Amino acid sequence: MVKGGSKRVVVVDSPDRRFFEQAIFIVRSNAAEEGVTARELVEEARRVAREYAAGSRRRTRREVNPLVYTLMGGAIIGLVWAIAALL
Repeated sequence: MVKGGSKRVVVVDSPDRRFFEQAIFIVRSNAAEEGVTARELVEEARRVAREYAAGSRRRTRREVNPLVYTLMGGAIIGLVWAIAALL
């Protein structure tokens, strides 16, 4: 959908074009009012793109194999039973 008005964008080229060519950031309209320079916009766009790309390589809690959670749960239950048996 095309809407009236124009937007300012920052385009960051990808260093590794295997998957992506560019990242496009749409600049908020009040960024100029806050005294942000063009150089700061580009640096922030690069930082965000770098962090996003690095974050996709990290394992999150949700990506851990469910077997690991099952074994951890079993170990905790076994520990609770052992403590209860000693008391």
